[in-house]
Amino acid sequence: MIEGRVKARLASRRNITSALAVFTVEPEAKIRFRPGQYVALGIRDRGELIERDYSIVSSPHEDFLEFFVERVDDGHLTARLFELETGAGVLVKSPGGMFFLDRESGHPHHLMIATVTGIAPFLSMVRTLAIDGGKGMPVGMGVTLLHGVSYADEFGYDVELRRMTTHHPWLTYIPAVSRPSETSAWHGETGRVETLIEKTLDSLQWTARDTTAYLCGHPGMIEQGKKILLDRDFPQTQIREEQYWEET
Repeated sequence: MIEGRVKARLASRRNITSALAVFTVEPEAKIRFRPGQYVALGIRDRGELIERDYSIVSSPHEDFLEFFVERVDDGHLTARLFELETGAGVLVKSPGGMFFLDRESGHPHHLMIATVTGIAPFLSMVRTLAIDGGKGMPVGMGVTLLHGVSYADEFGYDVELRRMTTHHPWLTYIPAVSRPSETSAWHGETGRVETLIEKTLDSLQWTARDTTAYLCGHPGMIEQGKKILLDRDFPQTQIREEQYWEET
């Protein structure tokens, strides 16, 4: 433990694109968190501790911490993070955040809307539901996950999520590409992900009476998505949001 932070090592990195990667970190001590939370990752650069918050992709049931990171070359930390070699040391600060799965309302339906790396907390939630279900705990809800990106190579977790839907009937996964003309052989949903909210609610016959909605990612998507949900009579208490601001 250093200054309230746990030592960890970079165990692996999986490149999605030149600007997107999945990082797996192994802490020396167990980091306890709830699905949907984030931790601060830190590295030392010439004696200075540089940190940034990242939502956790992995489930609390897993022994590692996983992160889906977008590189910002002039950012404070991510450019340095992308330069680290496997085995390099990092520091992990205690988890924070209140972006949790709504279990209090008893709603049977949960609509999750994400842009690019904003899918991270939702992955932690659905992985945890799947693991708990495998242990005999009833899931007791339906989850639909909308994931919007600009290009089809930016999803990162589409293979995992498509596989999960074949084993878990409570999960529906809908990926969307906003620039299909620049993506070869894309036959799925197109347009900005928030434009699919009403279509999805109507096709599922989910309403504000029985659904909790979650928005995570770009502030513009959250602003527009929230407006759409409010226009569909969703009260503010049934809309949970987590904004991802560009690193400075």
